[in-house]
Amino acid sequence: MKKFFLFAAFAVLFLAQAQAQRFGTRKATISFQSETPMEKIEATNHTVSAVIDSKTGKFQFAVLIKGFQFRKALMQEHFNENYMESSKYPKASFKGQIISDKEPDFFHSGTYDVQAKGQMTIHGVTKEITVPAQIKISKAGATISAQFDVAVADYGIKIPSLVKNKIAKVVTVNVSGTLPKL
Repeated sequence: MKKFFLFAAFAVLFLAQAQAQRFGTRKATISFQSETPMEKIEATNHTVSAVIDSKTGKFQFAVLIKGFQFRKALMQEHFNENYMESSKYPKASFKGQIISDKEPDFFHSGTYDVQAKGQMTIHGVTKEITVPAQIKISKAGATISAQFDVAVADYGIKIPSLVKNKIAKVVTVNVSGTLPKL
């Protein structure tokens, strides 16, 4: 009888481990937009690394700042050298936990509105934020999408007075990507 309970306990642990699944990619996308009456600035990065653990709801996104592409080369140069100082602060990240009244079921197709709460680091400054997000589970994996605003001053990004009317104080950030099972 003891052997049966021991076997059952190991079986339960094994099945719980088997249910845990990680989803990830190195091809997620982050874009941002800064719009003022004088200038519209947009940039996109298609080489974002992202991982989600289905068991714990923990996630992490990381992006190399120099990977953002702009329509104008001069904007990209100013972004990297003058504002983001990408040689000094080469990446940004968001690491945290999915929180929701109804936890996503990563083993059945469906769409879930969730909150992503965690630590976002940009320009060497880390802030705790909560972002509304959507997770769509399908055979392809977990498709993530989120849109939120970032105040550049919150992350120590200084805008010179010469161009302060051309760059928004708050930029809109979009994150998206399909994370296949790993």
